[in-house]
Amino acid sequence: MLTWNDILGFASNGNPEPSSRVIKNDEQWRAQLTDEAYYVTRNKGTERPHSSNSCTLFEPGEYACVCCDNVLFEGGEKFDSGTGWPSFTQPAQINAIAYNSDISHGMQRIEAVCNVCDAHLGHVFPDGPMPSGLRYCVNALALKKL
Repeated sequence: MLTWNDILGFASNGNPEPSSRVIKNDEQWRAQLTDEAYYVTRNKGTERPHSSNSCTLFEPGEYACVCCDNVLFEGGEKFDSGTGWPSFTQPAQINAIAYNSDISHGMQRIEAVCNVCDAHLGHVFPDGPMPSGLRYCVNALALKKL
């Protein structure tokens, strides 16, 4: 189980090795993604809170990156954080997600990105439920339910 100290360590000292890599140019990403998904995943955008019903759907299964199909989260790790974005307590695999320090917008945060294609997913915070205490706050547009 990952902890906040693990996340800080990855952001500072390097991320786990991905299982594979998907690299496409901007034109290829634009052709594949909707405008909204492109904005979120490739331009580090954020969808409006409560803009997706995904926050309140709790069903078994896997959630993958909308860009590359890398499995990011298991349905059993999803919880209602009340934030307006889908939230998870753990990634599906330790190397599914990479972590970057983010000091944009006058805040100090940890960005969560797909470790296979570098798609922006959202951020991870140390205010989730126990036992991990993690809250992966993810844009619904970055995910697809398998």
